[in-house]
Amino acid sequence: MRVVITGGAGFIGSHLCDLFLSRGHSVVAVDNFLTGSRENIAHLAKNPRFRFVEQDVIEGLSITGSVNAVLHFASPASPQDYFLHPLETLRVGSAGTENALKLAKAKGARFLLASTSEVYGDPEEHPQRETYWGRVNPIGPRSVYDEAKRYAEAVTMAYRRTFGLETRIVRIFNTYGPRMRLNDGRALPAFFGQALRGQDVTLFGDGRQTRSFCYVSDLVEGVVRLLGSDEGMPVNIGNPVEIPVLTLAREIIALTRSKSRIVHKAALEDDPKQRRPDIRRAKAVLGWSPKVARAAGLKKTLPYFRRMVADEGER
Repeated sequence: MRVVITGGAGFIGSHLCDLFLSRGHSVVAVDNFLTGSRENIAHLAKNPRFRFVEQDVIEGLSITGSVNAVLHFASPASPQDYFLHPLETLRVGSAGTENALKLAKAKGARFLLASTSEVYGDPEEHPQRETYWGRVNPIGPRSVYDEAKRYAEAVTMAYRRTFGLETRIVRIFNTYGPRMRLNDGRALPAFFGQALRGQDVTLFGDGRQTRSFCYVSDLVEGVVRLLGSDEGMPVNIGNPVEIPVLTLAREIIALTRSKSRIVHKAALEDDPKQRRPDIRRAKAVLGWSPKVARAAGLKKTLPYFRRMVADEGER
């Protein structure tokens, strides 16, 4: 296949590039580096089956030659990023998604949308099934991301129903691993950075809010399986092992052998109190479930963050 991956220089997008190339496919990665990084794809520069296009999908998406699949992963994904870039976040979820859909339609390609567990908002249903419609504050500080993704799902389904386009929607739950930005504001990289620097590890609220953390290799395997499946409805991909954020902070402090102490700050507005995917659909239709336990995944991730903190200290 020849696949186009928008956001291909991002954390998850770059790992998808690796996986498709490792299986003999050709990849066109598209990114404008709003939050992506050239370093994430530098190792692919000499691969003859890899091509990079620096382009803002909000403005349009032009790819020459045949395309078998379009995977739309372009979007700021951390609260810090979408608070800083609210209009870009809304536009990439709306105009950017439709431009990616138009490309898939023009090329006769399959389309896969990277959606998010944030479409469930601060959920009243737990764990979250794909049939749950969500509880989202449409005017809150997180709404630029939540509603952008909800709109992206809506326009994807509209193209499916109107044009018969082959579409897939993955709802991604908290994912971690190498190539996360050290200072992107999310809990896991923040905890690693603070612990490795010997700083206080900051928790917003009492730390009892829960999350479920999926290692990136498991996540991208689920995405590729979904792309190749016949499932047209949204599918949750994430690790259903749920822990309080406070537990994660303690695990990272222990893993890094840091002497950091945990400090608490005021809770963030509209921060979901609990998050855990129901993955029965993924198991049934994709034969997928996560393989990497959290302890193993954190150990795999530690050397990467050590390098990031070391590089930071040298600048």
